[in-house]
Amino acid sequence: MVFPILTQLTQLQCPHGIPAIMQPSATKVLIDNGLSMLAGDLATIAGCPLTVPPGKPQPCTTSKFATLSSKVFIEGKPAVLQGVADLGISAEQIPGGPLIYALVQAKVIAS
Repeated sequence: MVFPILTQLTQLQCPHGIPAIMQPSATKVLIDNGLSMLAGDLATIAGCPLTVPPGKPQPCTTSKFATLSSKVFIEGKPAVLQGVADLGISAEQIPGGPLIYALVQAKVIAS
């Protein structure tokens, strides 16, 4: 299957509706005017209200992108693709649920 390559302009939220800010490490490749996201890059999340029993705060703080391209490498690293298994993750690495994508470029897709 093919999926869009994520860029710094991708708009997404943690599963609890808090916007995430993409943090690309790429410096040379623009896709639709946004720097490409590469393996190891994160999106940061601030203000997530998630708590786990018995009321312990466990807010989503970063993203975990699960789908990397096996064919497209940018600056020596696999490109990050939009995937159904992408998660919001707490500081203690506890998954909060799937990320919600609102705007993803559609000009460049990869597998």
